[in-house]
Amino acid sequence: MSLNDANLRLMDLPESLQTAYDDATFAYTQGNYAEAAAAFRDMLTLHPDLFDAQLSLAMCLYRQGDFAGAIAEGHRAERMRPNEQLVHTNLSLFYMKSGDKQTAEKHGLQARIASWKEGLANPAPGAGTGAAPAAAMDPELQMAQPTPKSFKLPEKFPDMPWKKKAAEKAAAKAGEAPPAH
Repeated sequence: MSLNDANLRLMDLPESLQTAYDDATFAYTQGNYAEAAAAFRDMLTLHPDLFDAQLSLAMCLYRQGDFAGAIAEGHRAERMRPNEQLVHTNLSLFYMKSGDKQTAEKHGLQARIASWKEGLANPAPGAGTGAAPAAAMDPELQMAQPTPKSFKLPEKFPDMPWKKKAAEKAAAKAGEAPPAH
């Protein structure tokens, strides 16, 4: 995959660009949103198809309170991956903070739809069988199961008084004598 391919992924980056992305992400985690935004913009200047940097830039602008800028950058990310759940989740957040509840709800719905589509396209191993996905992939990760207690079935079942009463009622309706006990 070349750097000019659409939807460039982080794992496909050269090491220097990966380091720059990591540094920008670190700046973001430290609350240096302006520094992180500048670093993500620099990366996008060199590689405009870098989706993760685009999404991160939008979040940096949101954290700085620039909701209009965050929305604009979020829509750029949406053009890269129109069915990405995180894009629509972020846009919903951006629009809600900017006061546009109707558009926020629209993107919230788009996020749910994207989530459902992803779930249908990539069902988890063991889905619908009650099995835990991790257990299906690696048995060593399976939770310890309690040993079932053994039991012996009784040889004779106890009397069931509710059945006797039902038989007596049926016999009384038919005009017969009740069964002997």
